[in-house]
Amino acid sequence: MSTNFKSIKAERTTETRDIHNLESHGTGNIFETIVALSKRSNQVALSLKKELSEKLEEFVIPTDSLEEVFENREQIEISKFYERLPKPHSIAIKELQDESLHIADSLDSEETPKEEA
Repeated sequence: MSTNFKSIKAERTTETRDIHNLESHGTGNIFETIVALSKRSNQVALSLKKELSEKLEEFVIPTDSLEEVFENREQIEISKFYERLPKPHSIAIKELQDESLHIADSLDSEETPKEEA
């Protein structure tokens, strides 16, 4: 699922969640819903980390000494932008509430016969 994380209006601060609301938006089982949210949160975190690393890679200056450290204003602004984004778990919960997160039913995968090698 390729969602633009920067456009999601998720909470940026800690918020108490109603587990019954999460359960009803999810699979109907709170534990399965939390596992799915955890997996999606990890996907979002990895994606954001990769994107940030790629942007900061442009500023890397190959040197053999640690004597010179350059402060780059643009690099600082990029870092601050990513720090202000909602946390990955907030993004995952918002996607669930907006019904843009599809949780596959675990029973479907168990009922599907697997081919033997």
